[in-house]
Amino acid sequence: MKSRVTSQQVARHAGVSRTTVSFILNDVPGVKFPQETKDRVLHAAETLGYVPNEAARTLASGQTQTLGLVICHAEHLKVDAFISHVLYSLNEVSRQHGFRLLTESVEDVTQPDAYTGLVHAKKIDGLVVVNPRLDDTQLPKLIDQGFPIVLIGSLKHPKEYSINHVGSTRKAVAHLVGLGHKRIAHLTFAPPDSYSGAANRLMGFRKTLENAALSFDENLVLYGNYSAESGYLAMQFLLKKKPYPSAVFCGNDTIAVGAMAAIHEKGLRIPQDIAVVGVDDIPMAAFTIPPLTTVKTHALEQGRLAGEMLISLIHGQTPEVAQVRLEAELIVRESCGASLLVGRK
Repeated sequence: MKSRVTSQQVARHAGVSRTTVSFILNDVPGVKFPQETKDRVLHAAETLGYVPNEAARTLASGQTQTLGLVICHAEHLKVDAFISHVLYSLNEVSRQHGFRLLTESVEDVTQPDAYTGLVHAKKIDGLVVVNPRLDDTQLPKLIDQGFPIVLIGSLKHPKEYSINHVGSTRKAVAHLVGLGHKRIAHLTFAPPDSYSGAANRLMGFRKTLENAALSFDENLVLYGNYSAESGYLAMQFLLKKKPYPSAVFCGNDTIAVGAMAAIHEKGLRIPQDIAVVGVDDIPMAAFTIPPLTTVKTHALEQGRLAGEMLISLIHGQTPEVAQVRLEAELIVRESCGASLLVGRK
């Protein structure tokens, strides 16, 4: 078996010290060398087939070349299609910039050691946190300490860097109001007392109704928990009593898929009896029966921007915009009933 080429061999071949090799190959910030020296070292490393030892690279640069993607519960990876899209695009950005991606769940964000294994053990250089929880006691402290963190969502922390979308709830609910619906239900995608995204969406739902001079009925609000099953059960409960809502705004498309199954099971028609609108525009939204009207929140773009912003922070750069907001886009399909109204005109 061929022995591994060492940095000492590269140093001898290039006629420089081992320290010089380490500094140049690890691109240590603040250390300058003549271009001719750098070229000699890089040529020697390529000629000898030198592969850097990861542990040595970490010691030399102070970085692990690893990003962390944090979700609050591991089970969300199984049931929430939005997260899988973020994971895909974040992994692509990581690979393009020479980083690895480590996916972790922090099951109890209220504990003092919630992030210890990742941050304080120096396993990662920075964090992307999806849908941060309102009761997270440690994340704001890490933000205050200056650890590189980008949120997909928001804690409304004055120093946070975050990627989010705007207008999804307003556009979805206003669309239903514009179609003539007055009794509109809302199935949240998560408990709003724990998740900022769900809380903001519930607040936006209420405000949009009030702006349209429609009353907000707490009995028409039920709480989902990311999965299609939770949307199914919430819709089942809602359909136990009449009068039924004429439309339902679902906190995300996964919840909407479950809600649509419950409506079909009850023998009701979508959209003739109950119109349905979701959020995210996941791939399956175009293939539900009927196809789901939804609001595109650009999950892939959010993951890409979060990764690029985080890598900039790790490299000591300050992003031009700290809180990036992407405008959501209404995607009208058959589940809202708009096509039926057009046909009557």
